[in-house]
Amino acid sequence: MGQPVIIAHRGARSLAPENTLMAARKGYLMGADLWETDVAVTADDELILMHDDALVRTTDARQRFPQRRPWTFSTFTLAEIQQLDAGSWFVAEDPFGQIAAGQIRAEELAAMHGEPVPTLRAALQLTKKLGWRLNLELKRQPAPQEQFPLVAAVLALIAEVGIAPRQMILSSFVHDWLRQAASLQPDIEVQALVGYHEDEKLDWSAPEFDTYNPRYTLISPDEVRRLQTQGIHINLFTLNEPEDWQRFIDAGVSGIITDYPQKLLAFLRQTYPASPP
Repeated sequence: MGQPVIIAHRGARSLAPENTLMAARKGYLMGADLWETDVAVTADDELILMHDDALVRTTDARQRFPQRRPWTFSTFTLAEIQQLDAGSWFVAEDPFGQIAAGQIRAEELAAMHGEPVPTLRAALQLTKKLGWRLNLELKRQPAPQEQFPLVAAVLALIAEVGIAPRQMILSSFVHDWLRQAASLQPDIEVQALVGYHEDEKLDWSAPEFDTYNPRYTLISPDEVRRLQTQGIHINLFTLNEPEDWQRFIDAGVSGIITDYPQKLLAFLRQTYPASPP
């Protein structure tokens, strides 16, 4: 049985603030095969890493810019976003309980205060330097950036940074963007995200892409097994529990997107010791 690829969701976000370079480095150090992150567009057309439309969950935007409700990232310039602290919230909230569990050292916690929102350029440069891989999700942008030419801008920056196409994956729920990216830069792998809504019914009657990244609750191990047998690669999001890891690994899943790359790696070593990842 082949081992699944370990994909650090927004970096190792159980151990560091999500979608920061700190989380990316932590994922690398934990042994993940690649990391996943989200690209966002500022008011002045700069590319940054951010998952939510609003900045308030993962930065101190509410405190720094109290009059800017609802704090949508697309209404802030890069210079404004670079003033934000994207790390202190993690220390205060311990969102995955790993601080309380003693899994994060005091010096690491101290370093999180003031961690910036990274630019996509910095994320690409780090990935290139590490010789690692990045799965970049192309997300629909909120107003006023709905019509921003995201695919062209991302591909241009990838070329400018000079990161090798084999180090890049582009994924999206917007499959037209994946078709566009594949046409413009066929050397970069594309992966189709499916299952945006938690109650969505997935249709596997005529797969178009070589790789799909479905919400794991919307697909069964038997469906994974059948699709993998047909040559369709399946990477599941977001799996954090050992019982889910085991049932989908036994079904032959290609990759697992997880908030806990460190725990998944330990699980693989313990459960499947004959063929370490």
